[in-house]
Amino acid sequence: MSTPTAEETGTGESAVDRSSNSYFGEVWVNFKRWNRKAVRNPFVLVVSLVQPVIFLVLFTQVFGGVAGDALSRSGAGVSYETYLVPAIAVQVAIAAAATSGVGLVNDIENGMFEKVLVSPMSRSAVFLGKTAAELLRIAVQVGIILGLGVVLGAEVGTGLLGALGVVAVGVVFSLWFIGFSNSLAVLTKDQESTIIGANLLQFPLLFLSSAFLPLEALPGWIRTVARFNPVTYGVDAARSLMLNADAASVFSASGFGAVWNAVLPALGVLLALDLLFGGIAVAMIRRASSSKVQ
Repeated sequence: MSTPTAEETGTGESAVDRSSNSYFGEVWVNFKRWNRKAVRNPFVLVVSLVQPVIFLVLFTQVFGGVAGDALSRSGAGVSYETYLVPAIAVQVAIAAAATSGVGLVNDIENGMFEKVLVSPMSRSAVFLGKTAAELLRIAVQVGIILGLGVVLGAEVGTGLLGALGVVAVGVVFSLWFIGFSNSLAVLTKDQESTIIGANLLQFPLLFLSSAFLPLEALPGWIRTVARFNPVTYGVDAARSLMLNADAASVFSASGFGAVWNAVLPALGVLLALDLLFGGIAVAMIRRASSSKVQ
């Protein structure tokens, strides 16, 4: 008996066009692959961590006195180390997420991306597997920053669970920038353009936010920009967990308790951005074809 054709089965695709793995199996394959690449190239891990560590040490040791006075005038009543660590945790997340697109460009340049495009794997599974591997790396790096911050004198007011919450906020925050970085990689197909594009966005986002000083201590135009800046929401959520208080700079909810009144709205904004930029990245990968890969 002959095997039914694609037209006879009504599926519109032959059996050889479909992956033998389940969707989660495809995610797992890509997750393992990108973790192996990270282990084989630890330079990228170190570089994305060194800059935030330098910022943490320099800002606390060089600008701690001036910033501490600004905090006192704003009535925050916390050490600058405790105030700064959430900002550096978000900086780690955004710096590590920026390298995500570089990895994709490397795949494009060595021909691996072309092989992925012609494979039967789901494009969303390819992106999710890659993203999951990078989120694991980001979680470890944010944990390292928290540990260093505690050594320098920072305090986590909500204890171990709060520290894990800060790591989770860093992971959720990084998702939208991973989507942006990968979209940029597919669009430019050039490593230098991807790096420049991601880095050009990093520092304006950080400094035009509540990351390093309270919004009340900043010029009016910066306060306006900060209200629409994703970094503000990531930092506010992480800072609320560090301080065990409502540290929202823009808006907070009510009825959930002091900490969660700030954390939940911020996470809602970040998750919406994650879905938006993640969807754009998957759409761009789906639209890519082997003829476009150079």
